[in-house]
Amino acid sequence: MDTTPFITQDTIAFGIIMLTLGFVFYTSSSKNSFWTKFYKVIPALLMAYMLPAIFTSAGIIAPEWETVNKAGVLVDHKSNLYYVASRFLLPASLVLMTLSIDLKAVFNLGPKALIMFLTGTVGIVIGGPIAILLISLVFPETVGGAGPDAVWRGLATLAGSWIGGGANQAAMLEIYEYNPKKYGGMVLVDIVVANLWMAILLIGIGKSKAIDKWLKADTSAIEDLKKRVSSYASKVTRNPSLSDLIIILSIAFTVVGFSHFGANLISSFLKDNFEAVSDKSSALSSFGSQFFWMISISTFIGISLSFTKFKKYEGAGASKIGSVFIYILVATIGMKMDLGKILENPGLILIGLVWMTIHALLLITVAKIIRAPFFFLAVGSQANVGGAASAPIVAAAFHPALASVGVLLAVFGYVVGTYGAMLTAELMRLVAP
Repeated sequence: MDTTPFITQDTIAFGIIMLTLGFVFYTSSSKNSFWTKFYKVIPALLMAYMLPAIFTSAGIIAPEWETVNKAGVLVDHKSNLYYVASRFLLPASLVLMTLSIDLKAVFNLGPKALIMFLTGTVGIVIGGPIAILLISLVFPETVGGAGPDAVWRGLATLAGSWIGGGANQAAMLEIYEYNPKKYGGMVLVDIVVANLWMAILLIGIGKSKAIDKWLKADTSAIEDLKKRVSSYASKVTRNPSLSDLIIILSIAFTVVGFSHFGANLISSFLKDNFEAVSDKSSALSSFGSQFFWMISISTFIGISLSFTKFKKYEGAGASKIGSVFIYILVATIGMKMDLGKILENPGLILIGLVWMTIHALLLITVAKIIRAPFFFLAVGSQANVGGAASAPIVAAAFHPALASVGVLLAVFGYVVGTYGAMLTAELMRLVAP
């Protein structure tokens, strides 16, 4: 089936994305009473995420599509916008957002961030088997299957993605040998459910004060970190010159280049010298991921630069430029979401929704018990479900100074991802009909 969108050129699609972001920021800063009321309910970040999703759903743009050539053969095509945003702009934004970080204040956030992250992991581990049990009572055929077609094997790849990331997901596909022809259905569930949950979290960010009040959360450490960074920024704020802007971009993209260079070296070295890393079915295979090392290196360098005189470039708008890159990344992630596909495989989507609901309920319960702020709940969840690509987005939505917290937790996700997913898979094997 030919699924060619109206716009197939990335240059034009990027123009549409930038027009969308311009519209969102223009209206969100408008004094018009309609827009003022609108953005009190719908955060600007959610609009930047959902509008590209609507364009994809309407067939205007697409992350990937198929065309029929003259010989009548289907040819696959793929947009490179998300790749460029995640491999170029994401590490650049992490550098610029951690340039003025107060590491001592981050550590003062205490153990609640890690507790909520681990709670999110447990929510995914127990959510899978519980979802299978519940759905099997109503639609047993949805969670059945035998051999390579067994649904629990495919759901194991979801667990890998929702605890760690793409590398962990690939590892689970190798370990449990799910039918590759049906794997696309699991990827669809991953995209639909994970993106819907991220949209809910973004809505929650707009109501975080009310949520924190209901949770009876102590947000003093987070507010202290925000004040420290804002206070420093106000002290060094200046009207940026062309030289300032060029140097800021030079810092960002020099680190991007170095992080890619270092990621390639480390990944190749580990794969060549350690069989456990090169073996895709190994629990340690995620350490062979270039993306993992790229994020880790760029974050480490950004934090290191915060101890140098480069920190003063925060006054010239370093974190604001980083935020621009984050919003472009958000829009390209939204572009991957086709709302029309929600009903394509309702049984599997239902499993994913029940699974994510269990994850959410456990997070809310623990947050209520330990009085953890909504920030820790949202970032702890995304560090699991979204990984390094979206955890800093959610964290930065609270404040640019908090982006690094999302990255650090996402790194934990990569480390425990395959182990957690294997435990989930074995539990799902036990309860599957």
